Amino acid sequence: MNNIILASQSPRRKQLLEWAEVPFEIIVQGTDESFPTGMPIIEAPVYIAQQKALAVRKYVQDAFHGIHANEAILAADTVVVLNNTIIGKPKDRDDAITILSALAGSHHQVITGVVILHSGGEIAFADVTDVEFHPLTLDQIKFYVDKYKPYDKAGAYAIQEWIGVVGIKSIKGDFYNVMGLPISRVVQVLQNL
Repeated sequence: MNNIILASQSPRRKQLLEWAEVPFEIIVQGTDESFPTGMPIIEAPVYIAQQKALAVRKYVQDAFHGIHANEAILAADTVVVLNNTIIGKPKDRDDAITILSALAGSHHQVITGVVILHSGGEIAFADVTDVEFHPLTLDQIKFYVDKYKPYDKAGAYAIQEWIGVVGIKSIKGDFYNVMGLPISRVVQVLQNL
């Protein structure tokens, strides 16, 4: 498999690519993570991932003058959806506690939008995983927030941390999608480029 460019600073996406033994380098450009009003929820993370990938492609073209021209650019964006509302990253401790209190004892969806720009064009898709939490006490939620500080995570949690181990009742779909990248599907796409 050829080297790719990962347009993400996420340590979880980096780890998943390493586990899959995909050769990559990280190049990131800051982008606006908003999406057009009225856009269907399923399309929002794909749109954001596309903006990330396009920003990195422009940077690479401008800064490296074609050195990386044959490398595919992989970008992703993950959102948590509860009751048809996107739950973003928490603003602070109180917001994280509020988000996790809403997720506790209920079902939600994790949607990761993936965009791969390559010499032949663009591949874009969204992967959806259904997650159900057990009921959680306020003390459990505060313990998790204070110990793990999930402020950089959509939905205020990481499934691979304590709260996922003790709090997840069921999961339907790709576990790694909840971590931030449906890695097996990404590898299949990359192998077919």
